[in-house]
Amino acid sequence: MTQTKTRREVIRFLGVTAGAAMISPYLAGKAFAEKEKVTKIEPPWPYEKIEPKAAAERAYRGYYEAQCMYGAFWGIIGELAEKKGAPYNTFPAKMLKYGAGGVAGWGSLCGALNGAAAAIYLLSPDPEPVVEELFGWHQEAKLPDYIPEKAKYKIVKSVARSELCHVSISNWIKVSRLKLTSKERSERCAQITASVARYTAKLLNQQAKGKLKALYLISGKVKACRDCHDKGSSREDTRGKMDCTVCHFNLGTKHPAKK
Repeated sequence: MTQTKTRREVIRFLGVTAGAAMISPYLAGKAFAEKEKVTKIEPPWPYEKIEPKAAAERAYRGYYEAQCMYGAFWGIIGELAEKKGAPYNTFPAKMLKYGAGGVAGWGSLCGALNGAAAAIYLLSPDPEPVVEELFGWHQEAKLPDYIPEKAKYKIVKSVARSELCHVSISNWIKVSRLKLTSKERSERCAQITASVARYTAKLLNQQAKGKLKALYLISGKVKACRDCHDKGSSREDTRGKMDCTVCHFNLGTKHPAKK
C-alpha cells in the first residue's frame, strides 16, 4: 500500500513539475516585459556618424565570430551599440549567421551585402538609394579594398561582377587560382566583409549630411536588357539590376529577337 502511494505521489510530482516547466518560460517572459516595459522601436533607428575604419575592423572580427552577414551588420550596428547602448545592443545580431555563404551555403546574395542592407534599412530614413550605391559599387570595384590591421593573408583583388556569392567567389578563384576551401578564400570573404562595412559607413555618413551621390549607376547594357524584360516592357518576364551578361552570355546572334 505504501509503495503504491509512493508511485502515485511521484507521478503527481512529475506531472506538476513538467507543467511548471512548460509554463514558466512564458511567465518569465511576461514578467520581464512588464518589469522592463519592453517596447518595439520601429525603424529607422537614430543614426550617428560612424568611423568607417572602426566599422571595417569590427566587421572583420565579426566575420570570424559568425561569418559575413553578421560581420557586416555588426560592423555598423555594433559601433552604435558601443556608443549608445539600447536599442542597438538589443538586436539579436548573431541570428544573422544564417546569411553565411549566400544564405546557409546556397550561394545566393552575398552575406556581407545582406548584412549591410539590413543595417541600412534599420538606420536610414531613405534606405534604397544607399543600397543601390552599395550594390553597384560591389559589382564593379576591385575588392577587397581594405586591409585589416591584423589580416591573416595578403589577398588578390578581383571584380565580382555580381551581387551573388557564388559568382563573386568563382571570379576570385579564377584570378587567385586558389580553392574554395582554402584559408585564403575565407580570409578574402572576411576582408570583403570589412570593405563592405567601411563603404556602408561612408554612405550612411554622406546621407546623414545630405551629400549622398550615386556614383555607380545601372549600365547601358543592363538598361538594354531591362527595356525588353523588366516592368513596363514588352515581355515583363523578369527583373533585376545586376549585370545580366554574367550568367546570360550565350544568347545567340538573333538576340534580341525582332518584334
